[in-house]
Amino acid sequence: MGQDRLRVAVVGAGKWARDAHIPGWQRDPRVDVVALADVDAAAVAEAGEEYGVERRVTDYRDLLGDPDIDVIDVATGNRAHFEISVAALEAGKHVLCEKPVHHDYRETRRAADLAAAKGLKTKLGFTFRYAPAVQYAKELIDSGFVGTPYIFNGYEQNSQWIDPATPLRQVDPDADPATLQVSSIEGYGAPIIDIMHWWLDSPMTSVVGTMRNFVPERMVRDTGLMSRMNIDDGDMWIAEFGSGALGSIQSSYVTVGNYPGVEARIFGSEGAVIVRLVDEAGICQTIKTATKDSVEFVEREIPQRFFPENGHSREPWPFLFYSNLCRNFATEILSGQEANQGDFRQGALVQETVNAFERSYRDRRWVGFPLEV
Repeated sequence: MGQDRLRVAVVGAGKWARDAHIPGWQRDPRVDVVALADVDAAAVAEAGEEYGVERRVTDYRDLLGDPDIDVIDVATGNRAHFEISVAALEAGKHVLCEKPVHHDYRETRRAADLAAAKGLKTKLGFTFRYAPAVQYAKELIDSGFVGTPYIFNGYEQNSQWIDPATPLRQVDPDADPATLQVSSIEGYGAPIIDIMHWWLDSPMTSVVGTMRNFVPERMVRDTGLMSRMNIDDGDMWIAEFGSGALGSIQSSYVTVGNYPGVEARIFGSEGAVIVRLVDEAGICQTIKTATKDSVEFVEREIPQRFFPENGHSREPWPFLFYSNLCRNFATEILSGQEANQGDFRQGALVQETVNAFERSYRDRRWVGFPLEV
């Protein structure tokens, strides 16, 4: 039996929480954002004033025992994701968490198992899965438009850190500067890996690829200093699937181009679909299709049913896509039904893919998938 309203507490009051999470939830008339938490008292006070949320705490644990909170939304920095998510699940709360839940896919799977054992729903911040164009493409694929999928190409590329002076936010202070650290493929590649698995709908069997550090010296936000940052800021990968399909992934944040820089292409026996999620000419998304009998790609109009109420492609993409994510999660919880797309189980699959990519690079070889086989 479902419920009528959803009460959400957002943990983390930084830019992404304020651009996407909080307004995304508040756009849904079925949802109340009832509390905010952040270790920075000034940040949580400012966000609370901006969005009219009166309850503000500096320790998320103060919220876990509240029976009037249904969902904990984890919008903190990466290092706190797993701890907060598990604590919220243990407390009986549904959880939305930004990616990654954990850098080790086995820990993400453990969190998924905990949620299942407690009858709770989870969702990852796979923002781009919820773009209206991507959802529409999935409907076309499922309807047989592309026929048997042959090839998927996925890109998540933009210029966010092409300038070394742009402060780098997610930094591991214990990282060995002599060893290339995973960065772009995890933080930027994960959403397009998610779409690849979702669209191809076939088990991945093997991967190979490589990473590069193109910009060695960077400004670190936490220190204000230029430092040696031996991180993956560009990478390329190939994957094989049980169906016979091939996939490729390319991610980078030093590639000239606008946000968010996502492009997903699928080619099959009957047709092809290309979705671009890039701010260009005042719009944030396009979808083009072609068929074997009409090979010139033509743009399609995205049906209004894939948008939040009164939504359109000229909205800021963080607000539009996250509104859809929040609406989808609210519907999954309030319905009381089993549907739960983009959950921690899917997050574990995506993280395992990232871990397999990293192993391929480190070992300089093809790596079988799944990793535990």
